[in-house]
Amino acid sequence: MEGLRNDGRRWNELRRIHCQLSTSGSSADGSAYVEQGFTKVLCTVTGPAEPGSRQRGRSDGATVVCEVYFAAFSGTDRIKRGRNDKKVQELQTAVQKTFASVILTHLLARSEIAISLHVLSQDGGTLAACINATTLALIDAGIPMADYVCACTAGQPAIGLGGGSGGGDDDEPDPYLDVNYLEESDIPSLTVATVGGGEKVAVVSMESRVRIERLEAMLAVGISGCARVREIMDKEVRRYGKEKLDGTGE
Repeated sequence: MEGLRNDGRRWNELRRIHCQLSTSGSSADGSAYVEQGFTKVLCTVTGPAEPGSRQRGRSDGATVVCEVYFAAFSGTDRIKRGRNDKKVQELQTAVQKTFASVILTHLLARSEIAISLHVLSQDGGTLAACINATTLALIDAGIPMADYVCACTAGQPAIGLGGGSGGGDDDEPDPYLDVNYLEESDIPSLTVATVGGGEKVAVVSMESRVRIERLEAMLAVGISGCARVREIMDKEVRRYGKEKLDGTGE
């Protein structure tokens, strides 16, 4: 059909999102698994615990550390990414800084919270999936946070490619919501994360160039996607909490 994207979605449709809490049993204090389309991320959280080294300890709050691992089979290129890989370091820094500002670290002085992310499959929106999985794992671990941190992506298709409110061939189409790998490779895209159900932005990450007048539209679409992602995550948290209260959880 005309106006549909390469995977059959309309411009403002999310990919299928599946999330689950407490996926790693007793091996971690908190864990979660998130699928956004074919992007799959597993997150485990340990802590608050005694810092691994004295240099990491802070008297005024907890220290947040993050490590990201890519499975060799996660992408089409079959590249084994080590700790010094630029993409790994960028993801670790983005997640660490995001949650250091959202976790109520002042309540957990002289402790360390370790976030471990395992990217099992990449199909676009890796940073967004990592942020969403981390939020759920921290909730599972009982770490106090200001609110949910939910992330989504948006991309700007070229003239004549998109659906939405664009009229003719010379009108720019509306930004795509929740871009997949093929779209992410071909068009300018950004990742945005919000705190809570409003429009308080915690993260904006963009590696490609786009005209400044299109940036506002991309941000608006991304923020609306974050609100919808939050609804899905909150529904799963409430379902899991009810299951534990009823005594049906493992």
